[in-house]
Amino acid sequence: MTETRELTAEELYQETKFDRLSFETTADLEDLDAVLGQPRAVDAMEFGVGIGARGYNIFALGPEGTGKRSVVSQYFEQRAAGGRVPPDWCYVNNFDDPHKPRAISLPAGRATVFRQDMDSLVEELTAALSGAFESEEYEARKQSIAAEFQERQSQSFEKLQEKAQERGVALLRTPGGLAFAPMRDGEVLSPEQIQNLPEEERKQLETEVEGLQEELQKIVRQVPGWQRSIKDALKDLNRDIAQFAVGGLIDELRQKYRDNDKIVRHLDAVQKDVVQNAQGVLGGEEEQGNVPAMLRGLAGVQQTGPDSPLMRRYRVNVVVDHSESEGAPVVHEDSPTYENLIGRVEHQAQLGALVTDFNLIKAGALHRATGGYLILDARKVLLQPYAWEGLKRALQSREIRIESIGQMLSLITTTSLEPEPIPLDVKVALYGEPQIYYLLYYNDPDFAELFKVSADFASDMDRSQENQELFARMIATVVRRENLMPFARSGVARVVEQSARMLGDSDKLSVQMRDIADLLRESSYWASQNGHGAVTADDVERAIAARIYRSDRVRERVQESIARNILLIDTREKKVGQVNGLSVLQLGTFSFGQPSRITAR
Repeated sequence: MTETRELTAEELYQETKFDRLSFETTADLEDLDAVLGQPRAVDAMEFGVGIGARGYNIFALGPEGTGKRSVVSQYFEQRAAGGRVPPDWCYVNNFDDPHKPRAISLPAGRATVFRQDMDSLVEELTAALSGAFESEEYEARKQSIAAEFQERQSQSFEKLQEKAQERGVALLRTPGGLAFAPMRDGEVLSPEQIQNLPEEERKQLETEVEGLQEELQKIVRQVPGWQRSIKDALKDLNRDIAQFAVGGLIDELRQKYRDNDKIVRHLDAVQKDVVQNAQGVLGGEEEQGNVPAMLRGLAGVQQTGPDSPLMRRYRVNVVVDHSESEGAPVVHEDSPTYENLIGRVEHQAQLGALVTDFNLIKAGALHRATGGYLILDARKVLLQPYAWEGLKRALQSREIRIESIGQMLSLITTTSLEPEPIPLDVKVALYGEPQIYYLLYYNDPDFAELFKVSADFASDMDRSQENQELFARMIATVVRRENLMPFARSGVARVVEQSARMLGDSDKLSVQMRDIADLLRESSYWASQNGHGAVTADDVERAIAARIYRSDRVRERVQESIARNILLIDTREKKVGQVNGLSVLQLGTFSFGQPSRITAR
């Protein structure tokens, strides 16, 4: 049986020494450029960042405050700095199916230029078309077409009138239309005179009038065809004029973007649509886009000009712009809702109805991170409805498909869009507590396929001489980064000792950097309050005592209850079946012991 013995105070305390570090304050120490006390997690991060195979996304697991997010960001940013800047992405109108906008990729920085070029084109279209349709040539050709219709109509009626006169019949214009009437000596016969004619002559006249009436009907039936011909001729004229007006403008853009087939095809579609809707561009009455003219007028929508609904569909919606990026993107999404991850299609209210177009497509974090890296808090993702499923679906399909939750669940009937998916190439890192990692691993069959790399962060490290010296350099790094007062040698030693005390193990040091950084900030504050030039062990001790005082109200009440015999604790003599014990209570970051009586029967 192992012999038990009482430990002395000296055995419970391990002095902090810096044998190989000669410094007065942390200002004399170099920054720590490595991750402290996390060799396993560092190895996993280097592997996860380096491997490009599908599914090797990273889950950084460990207790709160161990610096998971900082380490992930550090490795991603280092890798991204030497990476290639990914392309820009934009959406344009699909003239064949407006509910399915098309996505176009351009080299970094060119999407904004393309948008500016199309904005300039939209502004120039109205002026170019207006000038073309107000030209003398257009008016002359239009009048020529109209004159041709008038001449054809006049000739037909003149021939009919001549034929009628040869047969002694007059062609008259009446309020009810054209009519025929018999004539004698250049005068139209009245109904009484017609009745007084011999029967044979009267029947002959009726026969002549009926024949002429049939010819008149033939001419009248030809009029709509002539009008259609005239209308078609005017449409052809308008197309020719519009083609001439806008062809040069769009040809310039075709030449500029000849290396991008999708843009060239889009410009062809724009030119075709502008030519077909030339009168609408100038403020005609036909429908513009999907908004009827009357509805636009009531809704107060500008019907003409660069901002009109018709002209909006020639614009470019840039959703991802890397014009100012250097290297691959690293995106931190602190609010990973479904729409913030996948993107969304916004709507505008008009006359109580919600309407939308491709200009209202908004990018999500996956759009901004494609070609680079995305960092997410696992717990926040899981708390957002459908965010986890949306993230998995995007990683599995390797494309970003914008879908409305309301549409998917059939909760709304508002017409929405189905934008063309954008390819996804991203390395994702989730960070969270170990419980979340293991719950996902054992309960989600897709998790192990998508997050093959686990970076396991420890909460402590061995208290070796080398680690203590690295800890001192880490303190110096935090002090400089946060502009704190420098720590004297004694202050650094006291922080190291407190780090071991946080764990309750004199052979270990805590690497929960959040708590250590808080202690450094508070110690720096008390040093400034005490007028010290550097933080000493006394300042660190003052910070520790102040922190305990802020948190130990409950302990004080328990001890007061014992002192006032409200809580009875026997400390003398013996009782059968009873022994005193000590319970450790944890309240936030503060823990204390409370006497308890343990009984047996």
